[in-house]
Amino acid sequence: MNEGIRATGLVKRYRDVTALAGLDLVVPAGTVQGLLGPNGAGKTTAVRILSTLLTPDEGSVEVAGIDAIADPEAVRHRIGLSGQYAAVDEQLTGYENLDMIGRLYHLGRSAARARARELLERFALSDAGDRPVKTYSGGMRRRLDLAGALVAEPDVIFLDEPTTGLDPRSRSDMWEVIRELVGRGTTLLLTTQYLEEADLLADDIVVIDRGRAIAQGTADQLKGQVGGERVEVVVADDTDLAPAEQVLRGLAVGEVQLDRHTRQLTAPVARGADDLMAALRQLDARGIRVSDVGLRRPTLDDVFLTLTGHAAESDDARHDGDPDTDAATAASPLVATTDAGRPDTTSSPENVR
Repeated sequence: MNEGIRATGLVKRYRDVTALAGLDLVVPAGTVQGLLGPNGAGKTTAVRILSTLLTPDEGSVEVAGIDAIADPEAVRHRIGLSGQYAAVDEQLTGYENLDMIGRLYHLGRSAARARARELLERFALSDAGDRPVKTYSGGMRRRLDLAGALVAEPDVIFLDEPTTGLDPRSRSDMWEVIRELVGRGTTLLLTTQYLEEADLLADDIVVIDRGRAIAQGTADQLKGQVGGERVEVVVADDTDLAPAEQVLRGLAVGEVQLDRHTRQLTAPVARGADDLMAALRQLDARGIRVSDVGLRRPTLDDVFLTLTGHAAESDDARHDGDPDTDAATAASPLVATTDAGRPDTTSSPENVR
C-alpha cells in the first residue's frame, strides 16, 4: 500500500502543555483522511508538524515517502497547505497572488503566469482575477487560498478547516473542488468542525482528544460504535408518557430514554422501520396521541459526543485551541525558517493560538 502520510508517536509540548501525546497516523495515497477532535485536541498542531511548520519533540513523520524531519525542504515541494483563514495579500489581485506563489515555487515566469490563469479559471475566479483581493467575498478568498495551495500540483494537501465561516453554497462548492482533487489521485488530510463535511468527504476518520487518537474508521464504522437505529416519539400530553414508555419498552433492545420536559421518548431498536411501524400501531391502539415520530440513525455528532464527551464546535468556533500560531501563516509558502533552513519552532505560547 502506497502511503501519502505516515506519522508515528508524535509528541509536541509547549512548556507545561502537551499538545500531542503520541499520535499515530497512516494515510494511504489518493485518499481523504478526516481528523476530528474538540477544541484543544491537537488537530492544528498535528497539521503543522506534518506540513513541516513545526518539529515534533518525539516521533517520526514521512510525507510522500520523504522523511519530513530530516528533509523538510523536499517535503515542502510535494505538499500544499490551506489554513482556517485565507492567507492571501489583500492589496494584490487574485492573479498576482497566484503568480507570486508560483515564483516562490521556482516555476519560472511564464509557467507561473500560465498556472495562475489556469487556477483562476478552475476555481471560477477568472472574472475577478484582476481585481484586488480586498474586494473579494469570503468564499472567493477561500477559493483563492486553496488555489494557492495547488500551484505546485502537490501530491499531498493539508486542509485545516477549509470551509470555516463559509456560507452553505460556498461550502458545497469547496466540497466539489476537494472531490475533484481526490479523483486526480491527490492525498488529502482534512480537519473540520463540520461533521457533515467529514461524513461526506473522508474515506477514513481519526478522532483525537488530548493529543491522542481515540478512535478510527469509516464514518459508518464509527457510527456503529454508538449503537444502531432509534425510534423517537414525542407525545402530545404528559399523561401519555407512561403508557408510551410501556409500548416502547416492548420493542426496545436497550434502555428507553424519557425527556419529560420535551415529552420525547427514545428507544434503541433492532428492526428499524419495522419497529417504527409496530410502535405507531400500538400507540394508536392505546389511544396515545403523538405529535412527532421518527426513526433516527446515528450521526457523527453522536460519535463525537460519545467518544470525547464534547459537542462538536459551533459554527463560530474558529480556533483549534492548540498552542499554535495562526493557521493563516501556515497557508503561505513563505514558511518561517531558521538560518539552517529548518522550520522555526521557537514560538512561545504567548504568541500562539
